[in-house]
Amino acid sequence: MRPRVFLRRDPAWSTANRHPGASPGRTCCIHVEGRSFCQEYPGRETRRRTQVQELRIQAEVLDLLRKTRRSQLRERGTSRRFRQRIQGTMRMARRASTGTVPSFLQQLVRETEKMVTFFFKGGQREKRDGEDSESEDESDDVEEIISPYLERPVLQKGTAEGDSKYGVSYAMASMQGWRAQMEDTHTCMPEMSEGHPDWSYFAVFDGHAGTTVAQYCSTHLLDHILATGAITAEENVEQVKEGIRDGFLAIDRHMHNLSQSEGWDRSGSTAASVIISPNNIYFINCGDSRTFLCRDSQVVFHTEDHKPCNPREKERIQNAGGSVTLQRVNGSLAVSRALGDFAFKEVEWRTQTEQLVSPEPEVYELERSPQDEFLVVACDGVWDAISNEELCAFVRNRLQVCDDLRDVCTQVIDLCLYKGSLDNMSIIIICFSGAPQVTPEALQQEADLERRLDLKVDEIIQVIRSKGEDPDLLYVMKFLASENVPGLPPGGGVTSKRDCVIAAYQKYAAACRTVEPMDIGGSEDSN
Repeated sequence: MRPRVFLRRDPAWSTANRHPGASPGRTCCIHVEGRSFCQEYPGRETRRRTQVQELRIQAEVLDLLRKTRRSQLRERGTSRRFRQRIQGTMRMARRASTGTVPSFLQQLVRETEKMVTFFFKGGQREKRDGEDSESEDESDDVEEIISPYLERPVLQKGTAEGDSKYGVSYAMASMQGWRAQMEDTHTCMPEMSEGHPDWSYFAVFDGHAGTTVAQYCSTHLLDHILATGAITAEENVEQVKEGIRDGFLAIDRHMHNLSQSEGWDRSGSTAASVIISPNNIYFINCGDSRTFLCRDSQVVFHTEDHKPCNPREKERIQNAGGSVTLQRVNGSLAVSRALGDFAFKEVEWRTQTEQLVSPEPEVYELERSPQDEFLVVACDGVWDAISNEELCAFVRNRLQVCDDLRDVCTQVIDLCLYKGSLDNMSIIIICFSGAPQVTPEALQQEADLERRLDLKVDEIIQVIRSKGEDPDLLYVMKFLASENVPGLPPGGGVTSKRDCVIAAYQKYAAACRTVEPMDIGGSEDSN
């Protein structure tokens, strides 16, 4: 069934929050395989026709995504036909729109191209001119679509650690992963400033569409917060929270001016941070990065992601004349609050916090307790693969067997990579005096687990060879995932011990080629 697009007049449409010249709006809906996606527009006809055309294009690309999965069993020649149709859709999108094609539409096209390449080309790079006759048959006006993902992930990690004399220690790790660019930045200050050495500040900034905003915020955001004068020795909680909000708004205004005078890119950044005082912990969030506190072995608080589909966020977006399409702001941006992203902050009759994308953070405080164990601050590349509770359990387990906090951070990143995260990943773990410590019992249990996995891999390989077949690492991983192996790290499962399994596989399957961690994808059943 091909996508259907239709328009209907919406009599309930209110113009109270629109531009005074806007006429009653219409709702445009697309239907793909029983799913409906609707978008509302002000009534200006030229703008409406352009946006309706963009929705038709989005429907076409959704149809392509659906049919790509159906085509997995077809002959290899289908790949070329799909690629031509995808590229033709992209050209149609550019001709149909008077402005820039929504980035989400471009992403859909790129994802479809990536899926087709994976299914029909074995994940290989596209052939260049002269290498294959198929390339010569391509039309000269077909534009090459550059994937935002790499053929293999960048596994090198950046790490750091430190502490303060006031009982706070930290470590961080970051990795580019499958993304073509590393857009995450971070700030770690266990002693926040000379005037406030007993305060700490940690933040992760997840950039998108460039790195300029994320890098600027990692260097200057704290300065703007301190400049409000809200942080004093007396620590008035409400005053501190208001100062944090004012600092976010101030740096966003300042960056807006810089972007115009210096010709910055169109980038933006989410921000997740914590400020630790002698008495309280302040949780700060703007976007979909996240922070949580583990107290007495449980997640007692975590920040909420700012997504366009959230009712409160959606109401603000619509009041500013925008819409939420496919869970994105105007079909483009996947977060409803961010620093930067100034193309979404140009509604003149709305205040700074009432724009399509708001720079206002949500700030919460929690009184410190002797039972506080650790804080986690991480970007969405981590949360795409693991839940708050799973990560809390995994970190607690690793703290009992690893005396290097950096190693715990890198294990978290590897776990998320193996679980299927395709984004940049950054994580900061901040430990208090109540955090779990390394124990001989936990070390012995870890050693027993690794011996158990070693023997299990040997047993599986012997069974495979007894059938006259070559041992296969993917089969070994899936078999282990289906087994009830005692002692696996909670929240991580056998996926978190993949390196151990690979080492055993290489030892017992000597006839097989050397295997690297990313030679196979993550097992869906490996948790």
